[in-house]
Amino acid sequence: MAGHSKWATTKHKKAVIDAKRGKLFAKLVKNVEVAARLGGGDPAGNPTLYDAIQKAKKSSVPNDNIDRAVKRGSGAEGGGAAYETLMYEAMAPGGVPILIECLTDNRNRSASDVRVAVTRNGGTMADVGSVSRIFQRKGVVVVPKEQEGRAVSEDDLLEATLDAGPEDVADNGETFEVISDPNDVVEVRKAVQAASLDYDSAEVQFVPDYDQEVDADIFQKTMRIIDALEDLDDVQSVFSNVAPNEEAQAALAEED
Repeated sequence: MAGHSKWATTKHKKAVIDAKRGKLFAKLVKNVEVAARLGGGDPAGNPTLYDAIQKAKKSSVPNDNIDRAVKRGSGAEGGGAAYETLMYEAMAPGGVPILIECLTDNRNRSASDVRVAVTRNGGTMADVGSVSRIFQRKGVVVVPKEQEGRAVSEDDLLEATLDAGPEDVADNGETFEVISDPNDVVEVRKAVQAASLDYDSAEVQFVPDYDQEVDADIFQKTMRIIDALEDLDDVQSVFSNVAPNEEAQAALAEED
């Protein structure tokens, strides 16, 4: 998922990616369209559009779909919608916080769909600010550890991006995340490219201040809510700080 819980982004994402490919394509195309509307249709002069296009391409979105989205967003082609970004906050069982980012042309539909997805799966909607206060907006550049036979280390990334002002490099299992101030994400991405390193995505996300370790039952209940939310057309990203404790990790490993 496009979120910041390392336990909810690796194998879990791979297990559902095929079933959700159509929805994923639609969300990535929507991101491209909105980026073109906000900053113009030239990726060279619109870094947000550049990164949205790259993310779509890395997820195998057809070039024709991307090109049409750029044209709709920039006004070169009709049919574009007036999207707005909405944030919702929720709590999973055990008090696990969930932050939900929507990109929608119908806020009433989004609010209703999000509420149903949360409450039907055992969660509750939260007051504004009660969840978002533990998240900070950060630039996040995701870099795979294995690249064309080359193993990338944390030191490699720190050296490559030092002048771009990274705040941290987080180990996410199969990838590293270079965390920065939101205003520095483009410079960090350019530094990664200048070092001849590939990257999976470069965007501004909501990063939690801390991980909340839970048992296997709470972790699985939280993931059911996240799955239901990610299945909604209007939901672009879901962020949580959920992490299985040691016993839960062992239990989850036995299920594989």
